[in-house]
Amino acid sequence: MKKIVVPVVLLGLAALLWPYHKSRNHQLFGKIVAFVQTADSLIALTFDDGPSRAYTDTVLALLRQGDVEATFFVTGQEADEHSDLAAMIVQAGHELGNHSYSHSRLILKSPSRIREEIERTDRAIRNAGQTGPILFRPPFGKKLFILPWILARTGRTTVMWSIEPESRPGIAGSASELTARILEEAKPGAIILLHVMYPGGAASRKALPRVIAGLRARGYRFVTVSSLLGHGAGLRR
Repeated sequence: MKKIVVPVVLLGLAALLWPYHKSRNHQLFGKIVAFVQTADSLIALTFDDGPSRAYTDTVLALLRQGDVEATFFVTGQEADEHSDLAAMIVQAGHELGNHSYSHSRLILKSPSRIREEIERTDRAIRNAGQTGPILFRPPFGKKLFILPWILARTGRTTVMWSIEPESRPGIAGSASELTARILEEAKPGAIILLHVMYPGGAASRKALPRVIAGLRARGYRFVTVSSLLGHGAGLRR
């Protein structure tokens, strides 16, 4: 009987908790932020993955031309391999966040494996010159209970996003569609997610100056996620 009951209980528990694994606004432990309540016209531009030898210089140049501060959620492995580029991001006035070391889905992994993924990336970020608290964004936005528990015990904030146009069917390959969707969904306190570090991010890189110009024209000021958090209370529904 035990051999039957135990798996059934575990399956029921997994089914109960599974909606948390990809929620932008909920997790079982600690603080999660996808949007910040603020009366100021502030917005955070964030990039996942990298730094990459092929595209980091290009992205930094576009941000410099637009006088934009951004947050780069880098992988520890790439930050180690391209430590000069990670340092260049910090020196340009941007913020580095932790996106795990190997970019593996950190669900159904052991606590020791998750800690290693986080701590190795932290070291790479510190070696690049980043100071202050290090924010964390789960690979693929996936989490369940062990990852949030570890993040909560170490006083970390999980940063998700409120605008992710690349996930919309038929939009990711069009710079004009990406730009239009971001401008349509923008509001004070929004956190925008884009992927610009690999060949597949060509449309997002092309859209970037249009997004910056469009949001500037609407009165928005670009800030890092940490700065945005300092202007209001992160939503945790």
